[in-house]
Amino acid sequence: MKKILLSSALCATLVYGDAATLLPVEKRTFDQSKYIPDISAILDFSYVNNSVGDDEIGHLELPGVVHGLLGEHTHGDSNHATYNSKQGFNLNYAELVLSSSVDPLFNMDAVFHFSENGVEIEEAYFTTTALGNGLRGRGGKINSNFGYLNAQHHHYWDFGDMPLVYEAFLGMHGINELGAQLQWTAPTPFYLMAGFEVLQGENEQMFGNATVGDVENPIAKGTNAPSLYVGYVKSSFDIGDTTVFGGLSYAQGDSRIDHSEDETPHVFGGESKLYGADLVILHALDSYSSIKWQSEYLSRDMDGIQYNLDPSDTTSVLSNPNINKKQSGLYSQLVYTHDKNWKMGIRYDTIFKNDVTSNGVDTNKPDDFKKYSAMIEYHTSEFARFRVQYNRNEAMYNEDGNRVDVNTLMLQANIAIGAHAAHSF
Repeated sequence: MKKILLSSALCATLVYGDAATLLPVEKRTFDQSKYIPDISAILDFSYVNNSVGDDEIGHLELPGVVHGLLGEHTHGDSNHATYNSKQGFNLNYAELVLSSSVDPLFNMDAVFHFSENGVEIEEAYFTTTALGNGLRGRGGKINSNFGYLNAQHHHYWDFGDMPLVYEAFLGMHGINELGAQLQWTAPTPFYLMAGFEVLQGENEQMFGNATVGDVENPIAKGTNAPSLYVGYVKSSFDIGDTTVFGGLSYAQGDSRIDHSEDETPHVFGGESKLYGADLVILHALDSYSSIKWQSEYLSRDMDGIQYNLDPSDTTSVLSNPNINKKQSGLYSQLVYTHDKNWKMGIRYDTIFKNDVTSNGVDTNKPDDFKKYSAMIEYHTSEFARFRVQYNRNEAMYNEDGNRVDVNTLMLQANIAIGAHAAHSF
């Protein structure tokens, strides 16, 4: 019998899935064209009317908790602005989202935020489910799965601003860090997931590891990264047309908070712990209408040294008392979805515990921080929604220690184009 020899330079057997096909060598490599990324763009635009002017609102604070919470403020070399921060019109962001399978083992997602202040990488990470046994791994820059709201992007929120306790404790980006995440979904008849994250530890309000001050003679010496660790357990089950979702979360890390360029310059160095509990109950009335109750409780413990600096020479420490902060708060919201077009909701925010001690002595900080919100939302389609929201903020104090109520009317437009992955529950 005459043998027929096929040169490896001319052809090869490519096994892909269940099919075996004889193809030229130049075709046997991985075909990236099969994995063209989903691309979407999201625009968030708003008009805001506050009862307090821009010049004053940036100086309001929650005493002992946070300052510079509203409006624009400078932090280091950056100019930070919360969403809907200015009177009049706000271009909150234009968000570009890329998402695709990389190969049979990995997916990749990237979210870029464009604003008037510049461009930042909101998230950029790879994910694999090839570990088996219910395990999923993720690495890159991620929104932590601490709690319920933290992992969600702004355009998915039911209200145009972050709940008071979240923004006060963690800043407007929440726990958004470089790091690695491992999650395990248990083989149970109901949803049960446990996760652990090792993160860089650079949150603006609670966590940090960078040296503050001169390296040779620092105000607060830095620590090694990564320095933030997060763990959580989440579960969900159905009772008829009602879905119940709940979770417990914990975060612990080093704290290096640099406020050396503030009007009252200071630096905090120590350790922080954050505890969280969340509960969401969604009852479906029919295919399009539902009632959703969503609540989260956060409690933090910050312990360390506060270095109070000389305003005329921020390298000079005037005093360095031991500071301990035990602070707790929650938000609770109820949202009614009437049909494919209309949605409405109310939200209550409070920080009800604000125990701050300096060298063991209670500093008698106020603990009556409250905020009330109501919104009505209209969807022309799943790609465009328009919201009217009213806030009554009774949490803010001025530099003289007097409470200043802030009333806000906000008109918001959120428009999306392109293919965008479905959001989790």
